[in-house]
Amino acid sequence: MRPITAIGFDADDTLWQNEQYYRLTEEHFAKLLGEFAEGAHISERLLEAEKRNLSHYGFGIKGFTLSMIETAIEITDGKVPTRTIGEILDIGRDLLRHPVETLPHVEETLEALNGEYLLVLITKGDLFDQERKLAQSGLGDFFDAVEIVSEKNATTYRRIFSKVADGPERAMMVGNSLKSDIVPAIAAGSYGVFVPHALTWVLENVEKPAAVPRFHEITHLGELPELLNRLR
Repeated sequence: MRPITAIGFDADDTLWQNEQYYRLTEEHFAKLLGEFAEGAHISERLLEAEKRNLSHYGFGIKGFTLSMIETAIEITDGKVPTRTIGEILDIGRDLLRHPVETLPHVEETLEALNGEYLLVLITKGDLFDQERKLAQSGLGDFFDAVEIVSEKNATTYRRIFSKVADGPERAMMVGNSLKSDIVPAIAAGSYGVFVPHALTWVLENVEKPAAVPRFHEITHLGELPELLNRLR
């Protein structure tokens, strides 16, 4: 029996670009409030708002937009111009309309693994936005199942891999976030393959589980088939 029969893939910054667009939006937001505070202070307050709001709005662009509005109200002591609120809503909508840019080696890797393994897309965020990005990416046909979840933890991976595959012990999770993709998947009993991205949201950073046998790291997705061959 092969040790791995199913592979879960994260989406944002694993299959396609994501964080870079948030960074550009944050820079635009800081410029909008430039007359009220320094850019670094605005970014710090925005991050605080995002942390507070995760339990209310979850992950995704809509929650990010609401956090920008909340931050603008705080930074200006409630004096933020109505026009500025409108501009914040505009840049939030721009994020929702941004074209999907797949990362290198993604399509050929999924094509090579399709049919050999059960492939599952496991992503968190806004349902409509993640469905939009998957459709625009053209990658949907490679996946046997798609799971858009509100949170990624060990329970999430046990549930998904038990439902659609042969259980977490015979599954692998691949992603760019140690906190969301790798550490909880390993805790569930799966393999975890870390694919670093140049930009990672600060709230997704944790220590690598380097001493754990089921932890692996590759530089890009094109190296995944070779890793799977070694594990077989």
